[in-house]
Formats: sequence, C-alpha cells, structure tokens
Amino acid sequence: MDESINLVLFSGTDDKLQAAAVLAAGAAALGKPVNIFLQYWALDAFTKAKIDADHGLAAEAGPGGREAVDALQAAGQATWAETLRQAKDLGEVDIEACSLSMDLLHLEESDLDPLVDGVEGVTAFYLNAGEGRIVFI
Repeated sequence: MDESINLVLFSGTDDKLQAAAVLAAGAAALGKPVNIFLQYWALDAFTKAKIDADHGLAAEAGPGGREAVDALQAAGQATWAETLRQAKDLGEVDIEACSLSMDLLHLEESDLDPLVDGVEGVTAFYLNAGEGRIVFI
C-alpha cells in the first residue's frame, strides 16, 4: 500500500478548503490513502448548516483573489465539498472530526455533513497517519 497523505484542516476559508480538497483528490487518484482531520473552523465548515455557505477567503487573498475565485466558480469549478465527494469516489479518503473541536464548538455528530466519516481524538489520527506525511492547512 502507498504511504498515506494526512491533512489536518484548521482553517475554514473556502480557498484553503479548496486547496485541501484538490490535494486529497490528487492523492486519491494516485491510489494513496488520505486521512483528513478537521479542527476548529474547518470543522465548523463541515456542518450540515454551513457546508454550502460562503466561508470567505484568507485575508492575504485580497480583492484580486476574490475576483479570481469568483471567475473560477463562474467557469464551473467544483466547490471544495464537491471535490471531496469526488475524491471519496476515486479512492480511500477518510474524513474525521476532532473530538476536542466538537466539544469546543458544541457540536454533535448529527450536526455534521455526511462527508464526515466520524469523530476521533488526536491520538487516533496519529495512529491512522502511521508513517505518512502530515500537512497542516
């Protein structure tokens, strides 16, 4: 089996979530297992109530970044959530919510979009990551 790719998502802005989704889809297409660990504001973006909302862009994107992202969307680029759904169709992609962040945000598992496979602690994430690389976004 190929070495896994492990993404820790902290940011909940659409540009960073899209970057993570593209990395996950690329790895899945290459047959690499992907583990995604959702913390804080990224986790909040994966709730049923907010997954399709506009989460804004990172401050460094500025007005030009907003224009570029809007142009890509107008041209038909898939949202980050759609890209992650496609990644799950392509290969082994596991998305887990951080149990501590669930407590912090007062979320129940039923609040999460079906893209999220479950809830785990950081120790379980590290065990699942094994010797694979960990990328923090």
